[in-house]
Amino acid sequence: MFFLCLWVSCSAQVQGSLHSEGSADLILKASLEPRAAALIDSLSRLGGGVASTPALDAQAISRSMSAAPGITALTLRNPNPTTLEGTIALLRADAFLAIPEKAGNTFIRYEQAPKNGGGKLRILLDRSSGPELLMLLSPEVRDYLSALMAPVATGETLTQKEYLALVQSVYGKGLAEEIASAKITLTIDFPGTISVIQGGKATKNRGVFTIPLGDLLVLERPLRYEVAWQ
Repeated sequence: MFFLCLWVSCSAQVQGSLHSEGSADLILKASLEPRAAALIDSLSRLGGGVASTPALDAQAISRSMSAAPGITALTLRNPNPTTLEGTIALLRADAFLAIPEKAGNTFIRYEQAPKNGGGKLRILLDRSSGPELLMLLSPEVRDYLSALMAPVATGETLTQKEYLALVQSVYGKGLAEEIASAKITLTIDFPGTISVIQGGKATKNRGVFTIPLGDLLVLERPLRYEVAWQ
């Protein structure tokens, strides 16, 4: 889920399946809003980019993200300059963005119940783990979030209201409104019937999570998600 910070100020949808052994396959699509696209283009040109490069450069992001912990396959493309779509395969849910120096994953816990084939997935993202995870993402992600002054990148303690006011003072009201309204929707099929869900809605084996992008960028409150299935 933290990987989705890549699409700041956009609409993003992720669909996929979590398999019983813990691996996962995801299909994603994200489209930048106009002001966010203009800002990325401006930052790219300042860094020596060319006008023909897409705002979300699928090739560059694929090269840098393919080495992220837990990713076994990554295919991204640009249907148009402001849209990114593709697929991601994860070796195991709790291997994704695991911090090498620490024992196990600090923000994803995956458990299997060998007796009945059930399992449990827990995700916790807060102001402690957020900056650590950001270091495992691509330089493009870190640079862009830093340029946007996102607390998850800067380490500054701000409320979401304070952060949006800061964005508005530097980049204008339009970009602040795009960030405020942007949401990420995840639709995940689990390997059994869902018995417990926190932070989303369940229908049989399918969990749907809608996450305001501002919550991810600011982490004013810890984000907790849990799913158990049988």
